[in-house]
Amino acid sequence: MAEPTTVLQCIDLGRTYRDAGLEVEVLRGINFELPSAARLAIIGASGSGKSTLLNLLGGLDIPSSGAVTMLGQDMSGLSEAQRCKLRNRSLGFVYQFHHLLPEFTALENVAMPLLIGGESRQAANARASAMLARVGLDTRLQHRPAQLSGGERQRVAIARALVTEPACVLMDEPTGNLDPTSANQVLALIDELMVSSNTSFIIVTHDPLIAAHMDQIWELSAGVLQRKGSA
Repeated sequence: MAEPTTVLQCIDLGRTYRDAGLEVEVLRGINFELPSAARLAIIGASGSGKSTLLNLLGGLDIPSSGAVTMLGQDMSGLSEAQRCKLRNRSLGFVYQFHHLLPEFTALENVAMPLLIGGESRQAANARASAMLARVGLDTRLQHRPAQLSGGERQRVAIARALVTEPACVLMDEPTGNLDPTSANQVLALIDELMVSSNTSFIIVTHDPLIAAHMDQIWELSAGVLQRKGSA
């Protein structure tokens, strides 16, 4: 069996901000590797730097030191246009608040990343329809977000993140606003898509039950990320 690919890697990653003339170190010396088809949880108290780390992992921010590599490419060494292309092709994002466009249908929301990536509307709609069917929403294609339940909206957001067949999906509290049944459905969906699509997931969560469901658990405290154990 072939060795798993390293999808994403942090190498001595650090982030410092200037505030009122002072340097504030938010993250320092972070190192980890994420293989293909793996689930990694990041836990930590509010204000510990989880959102900053997620922005760095997604290429939405540039580190002050060290590097984040995505499929072997140092994201800080790319131009903004190159980072955008890499994000669109290789990364998916799911947030606690789904951030669906309210005026668009589920189908249109999911097709959006493909259209941005240059696909024709016909091809994008076909792939979006197939992905929505995979998350159990094939009868809800023409519904707008306001017509969907919270669990359904989050499944649309997951379909949007996965429709480009990314190597990695970054999730920020993806079950934070869901009831237990919907949260369990989202976890089951993550498991199924990890196996069927070989996709890796990094999930920021406050929920110890969600974290325990992952393959790796890392805790962020005082700007330092440490491995806690595995499920």
